[in-house]
Amino acid sequence: MTPPDRIVVLIAGIAGASLGTEIAKSLRLAGGYRILGCDINPRAYGRFDETFDAAFLADPDAYVDSVAALAADQGAQVLIPGGEAPARLIAAAADRFEAMGVRVAQNAPGVVALAGDKAACFERLAALGIPIPETRPVAAVGDVEGFPMPCVVKPSAASGGSSFVFFARTEAEAGLYASYLINNGLAPLLQRYVPEAGGEYTVGVLSLPDGAVAGAIALRRTFDAKLSIMTRGADFLISSGYSQGRIEAYPDICAAATRIAEALGSGGPLNVQGRVDPAGVFIPFEVNPRFSASTHLRSLAGFNEVDFFVRHLMGRKPEGPLKARPGWYLRSLTETVADPEADPA
Repeated sequence: MTPPDRIVVLIAGIAGASLGTEIAKSLRLAGGYRILGCDINPRAYGRFDETFDAAFLADPDAYVDSVAALAADQGAQVLIPGGEAPARLIAAAADRFEAMGVRVAQNAPGVVALAGDKAACFERLAALGIPIPETRPVAAVGDVEGFPMPCVVKPSAASGGSSFVFFARTEAEAGLYASYLINNGLAPLLQRYVPEAGGEYTVGVLSLPDGAVAGAIALRRTFDAKLSIMTRGADFLISSGYSQGRIEAYPDICAAATRIAEALGSGGPLNVQGRVDPAGVFIPFEVNPRFSASTHLRSLAGFNEVDFFVRHLMGRKPEGPLKARPGWYLRSLTETVADPEADPA
């Protein structure tokens, strides 16, 4: 039986080295939780990870129904999406979970929907006066004509972790990559390439449901390790989804990301990735309305945004303010051996 003072949290999406497992580690670090997980993959790393008190298989053909059933059966009080796909599905069903008495620890459904369409999101930011890289959605390959080069070609949706992200020096290359995305059912987006020399940052801004900003934290990424690099050439670098580097105050960077959160009406976790251009301006290239896979690094620095947000949703006093200790915060991968005798069900 779960002690009455413990908060029961269900994390939906617990693949290895993923957002879901990083959220679990942050909750375990804070203490005071019964941590449950679920995933559609029977061999998801989190199903064998002792960070979780229990882990379950979700039905990919009836995802929301199966997650709701698990939450009810296990007495979950809080549901946290552990990936982009679960976030979209859960956001669309947020009212259903709230009606069950399960608090959904993610951003407002409208913010999730807007940020999930990168073309619409960056159009909104530009209209609100936020500096952005020149951005253009592509409906047909010919739409790349006249766009400034070099550029980045990526999907307008589901490009988290730098999935399907390409660097193009010429219109011909951009057209080739755009054609590849279109042929794979993905709507391409072009963004002007901002060099990494001025620094690349991943910034978390935690807003409360009423829009008040609880805190912001920035990590300047380092690219000494292959883990943090998706691809690199003599004159470009595309980062991977595995951030590591230096956490400090970075007031100008945090202020720029906070302005983005406020402009979008954020009411939960928001992660902003961007680079500082040659003029010294922070230019965002990704805005994701969720906790970051860097959240455990942030927790190690003393900025446990997951614990803070969950406690706020539950009407409990946070353990302390969101403040970060400066330092180098690094990461690696972890291995485990699943049960060799049985295929988990």
